[in-house]
Amino acid sequence: MIEFAMHLADTARAMMMQAPMPEAETKPDSSFVTATDRAIETRMRAMIADRFPAHGILGEEGRDVAPGADHVWVLDPIDGTAAFVAGVPMHGTLIALAQGGVPVMGLIDMHVTGQRWVGARGQQTVLHHGGTTTACRTRTCPGMTQAILSCSNPDFFDVRERPALDALRAATAWRIWGASCMAYGLLASGRIDVSLDTALAVHDWAPFAPIIEGAGGRVSDWQGRPLRLDSGPQVLAAGDPALHEQALSLISG
Repeated sequence: MIEFAMHLADTARAMMMQAPMPEAETKPDSSFVTATDRAIETRMRAMIADRFPAHGILGEEGRDVAPGADHVWVLDPIDGTAAFVAGVPMHGTLIALAQGGVPVMGLIDMHVTGQRWVGARGQQTVLHHGGTTTACRTRTCPGMTQAILSCSNPDFFDVRERPALDALRAATAWRIWGASCMAYGLLASGRIDVSLDTALAVHDWAPFAPIIEGAGGRVSDWQGRPLRLDSGPQVLAAGDPALHEQALSLISG
C-alpha cells in the first residue's frame, strides 16, 4: 500500500511540475479550485480504481466512492490551492488510506521543496528528500512557553473557536502561520511542537495521524478523541504527548 501511495504521489508531482499557470475558480465554500486540482485527482482515482476496485475513495474534488468500504483512500490533490494560485510554495499532495474508518497510512508530498513524509501504523515515519530517506522523530518540549505553534490560517477560526487559538498563542514561544500541510510534516521531523487548525475536511487532515504518531507524537480532535473519517473539523497535534495534554487543557479552559 505504501509503494502504491508513493506511485500516486509521483504521478501527482509530475503533473504539478508540468501544470500551466493556474486560473482559479471559486467553489461554493469560497475556496479555490483549478484545472490542475481536478486533473490530478481524476488521475489518482483512475489508478486506485484500476489497482483496487473494491476500495472506497474520498476526494476533495469529486464524489465519494464506496465510503463504507473497509479500505478507503482519502485524496487532496493540492492542499493549499490558494498558495498555489498565489505562487507561494506552501502546497502539497495529501494521500491517506483508512481501514475500518481509521487512517492507517499517510503521505504528505511537498511539490516545490521535494519533501515527502510517509507514515503507517506500526512503522517508523520517514522523510524522503533529495534522494535520501531519514527516520523522523518528534522532539520533546519542556513546556508550552518554549514551544513553536503552527496554524494554517487564523481566519478559519470562528468567534467560538478563537479563544482556543488565543490561549495557545499567548502560551507559546513563537507562532508560524500559513505552512499548511507542511507544518504537520515538520512537526513529525521535530521542527514544530504544536499545530492547531479548524475548518478542515477529512481530506485536509487524514494523513497526519499515521505520520505524526509514527514519529512519536499525538494527534486528536480538540476534545482529545482519536481521528476517524467522521472526525473534524478541529485538529490538534503535538510532537510531545505531554505537550498535547497541556494544549488540550488550554483549549478546554
